[in-house]
Amino acid sequence: MVHRVLGALLRAALVVILITAPSALLPNVSADSAQVVALVAFFGAALTFFEYVSAYPGLVEFRNAPPFNRVRFGSLFVTVILLSLIVRGEAAPTVVTDFVTAIGALIGYVLDFPYSPVRLMLTALPDTSSLGEIELMREAAGMSYLISLMALSIFLIVLRIGHWPSKSGSFNVWINLPTFDPTAGGDVVERLKRDARVNTIIGFSLPFVIPAVLRSAGDLFGGLSVTNDQSMIWAVAAWAFLPSSLFMRGIAMGRVASMIEEKRRQTYARADLDHAHA
Repeated sequence: MVHRVLGALLRAALVVILITAPSALLPNVSADSAQVVALVAFFGAALTFFEYVSAYPGLVEFRNAPPFNRVRFGSLFVTVILLSLIVRGEAAPTVVTDFVTAIGALIGYVLDFPYSPVRLMLTALPDTSSLGEIELMREAAGMSYLISLMALSIFLIVLRIGHWPSKSGSFNVWINLPTFDPTAGGDVVERLKRDARVNTIIGFSLPFVIPAVLRSAGDLFGGLSVTNDQSMIWAVAAWAFLPSSLFMRGIAMGRVASMIEEKRRQTYARADLDHAHA
C-alpha cells in the first residue's frame, strides 16, 4: 500500500511539472495565465493520484505493463520541455536554447517537403504569418516529430528485446485494459486485432488530418498563431504525441491479441496431448 501511494504521488508530481513547465520556462507569463495553469495542474495531479493509488482499474490503460505509459509520458514531457526552450530562445537566447533550436531547425528543414506532416503543419498558420513565425513553427514541428519517432522506436525495441507485455506470458486484461469489455460479444482476439488496426490507421492519419482541421477551424475562429506561446507549444506537442501514442496503442493491442492467441494454442495442444494419453 505504501509503495502504491508513493508511486501515485511521484506520478502526480511529474504531471504537475509537465503542465507547469511552459509557464515556468517562458518569460512574461501573465498572472491570470499562471493561475489557470496551476488549476489545470492541480486537477491533472489529482486525477493521476487517484488513478494510480486505487487497486482497481480506472481509465489509464496498461497500468501494470511498463514501460508503455512511461514511454508515452516521457515523449510528451521531453517534447513540451524542448518546445518551451525553443520558444524561450526567441526572447532570452542561451547556449541551451540555441542548441535545441538548431536541432529543431535541422529536422524541420529535412522533413519540410511537399505533403509532409511538417509542411502541412506550416499551412495551418495564417496567411499573414511572418517569416520568423514560419521558422519558429518549422523548428517546433521538426523537434516534436523527431521525439515522437524516437519514442515509437524505443517502444518497438522494448517490445522486441523485453518480450513486452510480460516475460511470463500472463496479462491481466481487466487491470490493463479497463475500457475493453471481453464479454461484449465476439471473439476477444479478433476484437483486439480490429482495435489494433483502427488505432494504427488513425495514428498514421492524424499528422495529416490535424493541420487540415486547424486550417479549417482557422477560417472560423482564427488560424493557429505562434504569438500565443503556450497554445502553440501544446498544439504542436499534441499534433506529434497523439499519432505516436495511437500507433503504440495499436501495436500493444496487437501484441496482446497475439499473446492470447498463443496461449490458446498451447492450451489446446496440451488438452489434445492429455486426451491422447488418456
